[in-house]
Amino acid sequence: MELVNKKPSSLVDIKMHYCPGCGHGIVHRLIAEVMDELGIRERTVGVAPVGCAVFSDDYFNCDMIQGPHGRGPAIATGIKRSQPGCIVFSYQGDGDLASIGMAETVHSAARSENISIIFINNAIYGMTGGQMAPTTLIGQPATTCPKGRDPKVNGYPIKVCELLSQLDGARFLERTSVSTAQGVIKTKKAIKKAFQNQIEGKGFSLVEILSMCPTNWGVTPLQGLKFVDEKMMPLYPLGVFRSPEQEGGQK
Repeated sequence: MELVNKKPSSLVDIKMHYCPGCGHGIVHRLIAEVMDELGIRERTVGVAPVGCAVFSDDYFNCDMIQGPHGRGPAIATGIKRSQPGCIVFSYQGDGDLASIGMAETVHSAARSENISIIFINNAIYGMTGGQMAPTTLIGQPATTCPKGRDPKVNGYPIKVCELLSQLDGARFLERTSVSTAQGVIKTKKAIKKAFQNQIEGKGFSLVEILSMCPTNWGVTPLQGLKFVDEKMMPLYPLGVFRSPEQEGGQK
């Protein structure tokens, strides 16, 4: 009998804690599959965030380190510079990366640190109860803006790929989603590209993944998929914003 599919060896065989309809578990599996396919698990070090994925060090079957909120890129930089033979990734949410960790994100990109960042954009703070995030949409309600985000009060959403694309050191930037099967396939390819770039020493890579948070959006898992496709994608268009092969704007 031909084996068609199996659990990646780069994932620990335990139950995950994520809510129904959450996208984190999907992305975890994709990262694990990429580690298996590239044969890099034994030399990979991951940085777990403060947020819903705070326990990701329990799930990935590779060396992991837990850092303070937002400091993932700085920690990844230290690991990579001290152990250049390691493959280092930082796994972060939108509050972690684009709010308290914005300085670390921008400057690691400006220096073109040879690391890979996996950035989960679900447009809200998840673990702490649904507060407005830097990526929360205009009009989208959150516990800190129950009537919806008002740009006159709260400012506008931050588009991370577009922002970082202005930095010469950002070598690979792509935005994908995990709300459809096609999106999942493209997301895996983007993650693999980010790791491959690091293996080849091409510099800073970030993959932004539009993901679902039905619990804090106050919707069903099925409605969460539609929210990504119908609400998030118009503001956060999918695509490659920079790549080593073709420098410049969105392609």
